[in-house]
Amino acid sequence: MKHRALRTAALLLLLSALSTAQDVASFEKRVTVKKLANGLTILICERPEAPVFSFFTMVDAGSAQDPMGATGLAHMFEHMAFKGTDKIGTTNYAAEKPLLAKVEVAYAAYIKERDKEVGRDEAKLKQLEKAWKDATAEADKYVKSNEFSKIIEQNGGEDVNASTNYDATNYEYSLPANRLELWAYLESERFLHPVMREFYKERNVVIEERRLRTDSNPIGRLLEQFTAAAFAAHPYHRPTVGWMSDLNSFSATDAQKFYDKYYVPSNMVVAVAGNVKAAQTLAILEKYFGRLPAHPQPDETTTTEPPQNSERKVVLKEKSQPLYLEGYHRPDYRTKDDAIYDAITDLMSEGRTSRLYRALVRDKKIASYSAGFSGLPGIKYPHLFAFYAFPLPGHTTQEMAEAIHAEIERLKKEDISDDELKMIKTRTKANLIRGLAENSGLATQLAIYQTRYGDWRELFRSVDRIDQVTKADIRRVANATFVDTNRTVGVIETAAGGGGQAESEQPAGQGGAQ
Repeated sequence: MKHRALRTAALLLLLSALSTAQDVASFEKRVTVKKLANGLTILICERPEAPVFSFFTMVDAGSAQDPMGATGLAHMFEHMAFKGTDKIGTTNYAAEKPLLAKVEVAYAAYIKERDKEVGRDEAKLKQLEKAWKDATAEADKYVKSNEFSKIIEQNGGEDVNASTNYDATNYEYSLPANRLELWAYLESERFLHPVMREFYKERNVVIEERRLRTDSNPIGRLLEQFTAAAFAAHPYHRPTVGWMSDLNSFSATDAQKFYDKYYVPSNMVVAVAGNVKAAQTLAILEKYFGRLPAHPQPDETTTTEPPQNSERKVVLKEKSQPLYLEGYHRPDYRTKDDAIYDAITDLMSEGRTSRLYRALVRDKKIASYSAGFSGLPGIKYPHLFAFYAFPLPGHTTQEMAEAIHAEIERLKKEDISDDELKMIKTRTKANLIRGLAENSGLATQLAIYQTRYGDWRELFRSVDRIDQVTKADIRRVANATFVDTNRTVGVIETAAGGGGQAESEQPAGQGGAQ
């Protein structure tokens, strides 16, 4: 109790020192929001602590929007966004453009012959494959590889990154403040004039990525099959990286169609945070991002996942470390109970004082790690609250299941303590402050909350909602959610000849291909 009191006191001191600079009122003085005429939303946060800025571009389309037969397209276009434009990445676009069109014609002919179920001519297929590869080689003669990224790096860019998850595609990096206009040009230009150059070469990179992260990775295989089992109808059952047959089939033409549908200004939010002046920055962003042509918001209607009425289970026999994973369906982030799920996540998983760590790792000494979390595989649509544990040598996945279920039953039957509830609320505030300490984290959070709620202030209101969570709320939600018939189980059992204690790799919430 003494140590817990000291930790609480330390957190409270941190909050009192920083909260005046990190509350919604102070941010309202520094954040400017404008929706451009084309529908794109811009957020600017003045934070003149160092002569740098960070940005976060969020496109509200992820792998859940991948077409059937072309899974992995959202992730594939993320790769294409670094391949340059009609001005960057080419020595002569006027000559390159017709050759890229020729590549697509040749590839379509090759695929048509390859996919014939009856009457495929193998000799003709080889000729068509050669024609496609020859056309690709001709187009590649005009490519200036990685020029887009090189320009960023040459101008002091750092932490260049992009990611695709089930819900969205994101782009980010940081630059010196005096490179703001260069960034605005580059970022808008790659969405105004994208070019699908080196598409099939990059597709091979993605195929290798799938082999590395999924096909050759027991945890990757388990997550893919677990998610497919948990979501029978909703697009969350499709992997972000894509199914291998789709990766070997979709084309640059398909990627262009995906871009045309989803990369529209009304489906994008751009946040900038750092040593910038709102008026000057807004003028620059309007100049460049205002060039993107307006289009209606894309229809993102998806199939609703029907209620689960029986437990589902996936068991993999692998020569690797065992793992126990289970997930329960829960509503999307807009549910009135979202803060309660966040509170349960904190209670069960936040640090070495969390219930699962104490029970399975510290006290029973049967697991190397255990946690529970929301957001598998995304949050935009109804998703899963998951629990998992890595057994220590000599212990079984069944022991993990029993120990986790004991903690769940305790959650359902007993009120949490006053100290636990207080710590949940204090840590939530502290985590908010830490997340806003850097320009990159600040830009990220502003863009996400503006996209998901239409108002960045919901970032701070989320803390207020945690403050309102009661002990009875936690018991109510636990009893409604964590029931056997709502459960999907995924298990890795060590096959004969395996069992080496591998390094624990935690299942990812809101995960996706990078």
